[in-house]
Amino acid sequence: MPLARARHLWLLLAPVALAAAGWWQLRAQPPAVAADAAPAGGGVMRVSAAAPLRAPLEHGNALQLPYRDAVDAQPDLYRYAQRLQQQVRAGDAQAGWRLSRVTDYCAPYADSPAGYAADSEWIAAHATPGVAAMRAARDRVAQRCAGFAPSDGLGPRLVAQQRLRAARGGSLAAEAALLAQGEPLQATPTYKRALVQRVLASRDPEAYLALSPAMGARASGDDTLEGYVAGDQFAELAWQVAACRLGLDCSADSTLVTSYCANAGICSREGAQDFVSFVFDAAVPRQGADRVDEMVDTLVSEPGAQS
Repeated sequence: MPLARARHLWLLLAPVALAAAGWWQLRAQPPAVAADAAPAGGGVMRVSAAAPLRAPLEHGNALQLPYRDAVDAQPDLYRYAQRLQQQVRAGDAQAGWRLSRVTDYCAPYADSPAGYAADSEWIAAHATPGVAAMRAARDRVAQRCAGFAPSDGLGPRLVAQQRLRAARGGSLAAEAALLAQGEPLQATPTYKRALVQRVLASRDPEAYLALSPAMGARASGDDTLEGYVAGDQFAELAWQVAACRLGLDCSADSTLVTSYCANAGICSREGAQDFVSFVFDAAVPRQGADRVDEMVDTLVSEPGAQS
């Protein structure tokens, strides 16, 4: 049975015109954005005009690693999902993880393609700062996810099932995602610490990104993670930025940036701004930038390094 549609149209509140559309992501909500970023149109986070812009090269240099995000490289996710399903049936755990990412990304669209398009048109009709970026992000989702329908049953439950199967088959990123969802394969402190260590040793950017929600504010006071980069919203951002440094596609058109903007309403006013630049411009206060930099350096240094 397809999941009931959970599309939340934005309320028009003068002079504010927008709030977030349906939130399907199984990742934790994006970290709290600091005072340097203000909500645009009631739901779209934008870079404050007063925030100093940092040179992209200061924080954005990715390490030259042999990694290519297979999901981000696909313009047609519907056909890609069909190929992945065949690979999953053949026992490919990594294909199962990638299939869960496609499901997660396309679920808001698949719930009602016509409704998604109508929402996008409604959003575009309100000239609020940040709206252009959100409309562009939603258009990217619609183009890449065309072909999916409500009958496909895309949604959180299916994502969880796909990730559980992939994790049991050996996908480290899926295993990390389950921990971040609060449903680890094993609910013991020893397992949790060992999993974090395995993610660090792998230097797999997808595993870093999948683990990031578990290492943020949710980890505050967790003695199991003592010594690791964990415990506040800056730590969660640091894991995400580290994933970018390790080779994850974090460009302005990437799945990561598009999901933040299209599904969570967190968009940059600058359409060409990548994720790392946006983080340091809007999500991290000036006094916290050096700390986040240090965290990221720790995470991308020697495998297994601790803070």
